[in-house]
Amino acid sequence: MKIKLIIFIFSLSFSFSSLCAQERKKDTIDDQVVNVVRPYQPTISDAFKIKDTPKLSDSNSVKKKEVKYNIFSIPVASTFTPAKGKAANVDKAKAIKLYDNYASLGVGTYTTVLGEVYLNHEINSSENVGGYFSHHSSQGGIEDLLLDDDFAKTSLNAHYSQKLRDFSWKIDAGFDVQSYNWYGLPQNFFGTAEANTIDPGHSFSGFNIGGKLKFEDAIVNDGSVRFRRFTDNQDSGENRFIAKTSFDVPIQDEHIATEFYIDYLGGSFDNTYTTEDELRYGNTTFGLSPSYQLNQDDLTVNLGVSLVYLNANEFDDNKFFIYPNIEASYRLVDEILISYGGIKGSLIQNSYYDFANENPFVSPTLFVAPTDQRYNAFIGLKGKLSNNVSYNIKGNYFAEENKALFKANDAQTLATRDYQYGNSFGVVYDDVTTFSVAGELNIDVNRNFTLGVKGEYFNYSTDTQAEAWNLPDITGSIFMDVQISEKWYAGASAFYVGERKDQLLLVGTLIFPDPTPIKLDSYFDANAHLGYKINDQLSVFAKVNNIANQDYQRYLNFPVQGIQALAGATYQFDF
Repeated sequence: MKIKLIIFIFSLSFSFSSLCAQERKKDTIDDQVVNVVRPYQPTISDAFKIKDTPKLSDSNSVKKKEVKYNIFSIPVASTFTPAKGKAANVDKAKAIKLYDNYASLGVGTYTTVLGEVYLNHEINSSENVGGYFSHHSSQGGIEDLLLDDDFAKTSLNAHYSQKLRDFSWKIDAGFDVQSYNWYGLPQNFFGTAEANTIDPGHSFSGFNIGGKLKFEDAIVNDGSVRFRRFTDNQDSGENRFIAKTSFDVPIQDEHIATEFYIDYLGGSFDNTYTTEDELRYGNTTFGLSPSYQLNQDDLTVNLGVSLVYLNANEFDDNKFFIYPNIEASYRLVDEILISYGGIKGSLIQNSYYDFANENPFVSPTLFVAPTDQRYNAFIGLKGKLSNNVSYNIKGNYFAEENKALFKANDAQTLATRDYQYGNSFGVVYDDVTTFSVAGELNIDVNRNFTLGVKGEYFNYSTDTQAEAWNLPDITGSIFMDVQISEKWYAGASAFYVGERKDQLLLVGTLIFPDPTPIKLDSYFDANAHLGYKINDQLSVFAKVNNIANQDYQRYLNFPVQGIQALAGATYQFDF
């Protein structure tokens, strides 16, 4: 009834509104002025919702069934008690005890004895004292020799150092004794009869004393001096004194790094190789090397020059040399690829001490003179292939005047001295240019494994000599160290030396000597060692050298020992 009443009222209102509207249309609309007081603001009236809920009269509606349920609680006995949380324990590696001193002793085949002792004691936080002793000897035993081949090398060194607030200094002194044999008798010229008249033993001895000084935050950076006396049992003697210092020369806001040195050398031999005349030599050199470093982004350039003044004491001859000292590097790809190159030069001071240490079979009749290395031009690439692998590729070109070359002395049929049978070496000089290409690869996987490979090819050009005597055309080396376990460690190394050439002439007969160079075969020498650490202080080791048992010659008519085995122990300690 309410709905019908509402519809009726609505219809009546609509009809009345329509009728009024038709009547107003008939009216005349007059002109009026409308004043707008404020903008029109429409409003929305509230909507009136029907609040009645309709009731459905449906005979098919399903009446919900009332569900009744009960919960039965059953108590469960539990003895679990949660533990308090705590940090997990981390297994820490045992700290390695480092000792300042050690002693090592080993014995092996060919009656070889190898011993070393290193001592270092910290007096207080600024003072240290220490020393070093080493001995290596063998009674020889190389097959098919007519002369003794034993040798022995012993050296002793002591040092004292102190570090103060503004500078530190160190002084040290040493003594050396070495004994060898000129056992390389050419058996195509001489036999047992001549060998029985030869005493091939000879020895070297010497001592040295020197010191170093280093300043902190000063114009003078460091300085060093060294005096060495070197003699042999053939009445030869040599003195050498070297003093060096480096300092910075300030120019405006820049610094010129400068090095200065004095090198004095003087010595004598009782006679020449073929005469009884005394042979004297000596010179003094003064060197000054200023350099300036330029850094710009990835480019580093060192611009310098070396000025050397030579005073030949025995010949009253003075010379002045100017050498380039330029080096540059550029990072092409950060640490992965770095290019570098440069050109340098120097005056190399040769000495009897250096010759005898490189070739202990030289005769005490050498002519000693400096080598003028006019320039050494080089270019290369280096970098890292990964964090553990680094490489270096380099090309060199040397131009050297008066380069020293070892060459076999002529065999004298009327020899009066033990080294005149072609069983010793002299030194000849020549202008030599050398081109070389070298490569190096280092692999450092972790602290337990390291591997290195190195090789170099040489090409020589001489001026007056027929060959670059005793210089190899190829050299190579490989080394490896492995920490097998906490107790075991091992290592291996191998060396390859290519062909060399020498020349041996028989002088004093009517037979014209053959000047044809003699080729020395290349050789490969492999070595290995194994060690076991008994405790923190004591370890034992074993070494094997020349594993392939090659009967090669390092120098003409001087074969080396075959396979060698040695075992020993090392003890570390503090005091």
